[in-house]
Amino acid sequence: MPVDSDAELREILGMETVAVVGCSSTEGKDAHEIPKYLRDHGYDVIPVNPYADEIFGREVSDSLSDVAEDIDIVDVFRPSEEVAGIVDQAIEREDVKVIWTQLGIRDDAAAEKAEDAGKRVVQDKCMKVEHQRLVA
Repeated sequence: MPVDSDAELREILGMETVAVVGCSSTEGKDAHEIPKYLRDHGYDVIPVNPYADEIFGREVSDSLSDVAEDIDIVDVFRPSEEVAGIVDQAIEREDVKVIWTQLGIRDDAAAEKAEDAGKRVVQDKCMKVEHQRLVA
């Protein structure tokens, strides 16, 4: 069952390292502005995008498997039909604790698979909105 309680969301938002799959280098796009907000509020944001070289002055990883650092949260800014593949990559990593899909993004079967693998899942919620509501 995906995380829905404020207490659990607050706990997740207390984690520090967020790999943003689909992070954009284009200012004004949600996939750029929300990770920027997270960076501005103390999160270590790791951009993941095979079509970008640098975002926020940081080298971009092509995929989750290319990220060298430990990851707490995988924040997904990709279409719902791509979530299953991202979940598979996240499951391969023991360090990933949470898979978070942004507003309008959900895949219930992938969420169940992630939970069966011991990952917590937040679906169809914006990290910025939840941070502003529960933490800021």
